[in-house]
Amino acid sequence: MKKLLVAFAALTALSAQADTLKVAATPVPHAEILEFIKPQLAKEGVDLQVKVFTDYVQPNVQVAEGRLDANFFQHQPYLDEFNKARKTKVKLESVTGVHVEPFGAYSSKVKSLAELPEGAQVVIPNDATNGGRALLLLDKAGVIKLKDNTSITATPKDIVENPKGIKIRELEAATLPRVLNQVDLALINTNYALEAKLNPTKDALVIEGSDSPYVNILVAREDNKNSADMQKLAAALHSPEVKKFIEEKYKGAVVPAF
Repeated sequence: MKKLLVAFAALTALSAQADTLKVAATPVPHAEILEFIKPQLAKEGVDLQVKVFTDYVQPNVQVAEGRLDANFFQHQPYLDEFNKARKTKVKLESVTGVHVEPFGAYSSKVKSLAELPEGAQVVIPNDATNGGRALLLLDKAGVIKLKDNTSITATPKDIVENPKGIKIRELEAATLPRVLNQVDLALINTNYALEAKLNPTKDALVIEGSDSPYVNILVAREDNKNSADMQKLAAALHSPEVKKFIEEKYKGAVVPAF
């Protein structure tokens, strides 16, 4: 009888483990959205455990290494660049697209891009895709001109016209809100802008439209992306309740992509 109870306990523990999903996310809005759907997933037998990260590297590394099941923080161009650059043994893949965070330019010193001084100090993210995204936004706004204004991996070396002679520095995306008062302009990812209590729809001097191609995606490994629990998570992220939550909480700073 004792052996039977031990075996049953082990089986129960294994079952509980199989129904646990560990998902990495940046704090805002990704972790907030995941926390919102936890009760619904619990009713469906999925214990969603949200692991909060403040960088863009470890969430992918830990999913690739199998320490976490999935992550929710990035767009497809960033994932493509990660897979290409890291050459991980296990390929990470998109499960589904969830929302768009229109990328914006912020300043504590000027009220419009026209007011940028000669030689203005401008900071952008230092990862390939978000840095390119920042430069494309500056190109579209007429601050600079790029050799190819369709390249998402553009770098400052691709600038062919710079009328005001702005000085561009590349910094880790998470640090950009913290240096906002030290520079003339900062190009900031919306998740970090929201964390810093910036309102993208009101505070950004220029911002991407809701037609931005940079949809934030749920990402998993190719060996688990089609699992039953992962598909339950994907379905929950596409629910009418989540759409309403995003629209009401973020008021245009985050836009549902479904």
